[in-house]
Amino acid sequence: QVQLVESGGGLVQPGGSLRLSCVASGTIFPIYGMGWYRQAPGKQREMVAQITSGGRTNYADSVKGRFTISHNGENKIWLQMNSLNVEDTADYICNADVDGSGEYDYWGQGTHVVVSS
Repeated sequence: QVQLVESGGGLVQPGGSLRLSCVASGTIFPIYGMGWYRQAPGKQREMVAQITSGGRTNYADSVKGRFTISHNGENKIWLQMNSLNVEDTADYICNADVDGSGEYDYWGQGTHVVVSS
């Protein structure tokens, strides 16, 4: 049973920073790919950032230059979020491709990020 557990969410002022973490368990490591989606109230879920086991990254245009995804090469990823703005307020959800299929079909429960003054 693959489990993904996120942490690091919270309340931050505009312009501030947060670092999210996600750790995977219950599968063979390294995982082929892990990433972050986010879902804001009334909006569709959107991909934020992804990273493969080889270190290749992909970012949404809205976060390029502000967010950085990294990994430990095995089962944990981080999302460093800088220059946060109110539009970044959302539930941030970790996902994973554990079998190399390209399908990120395992999901965590999410961690809540609120950007507000």
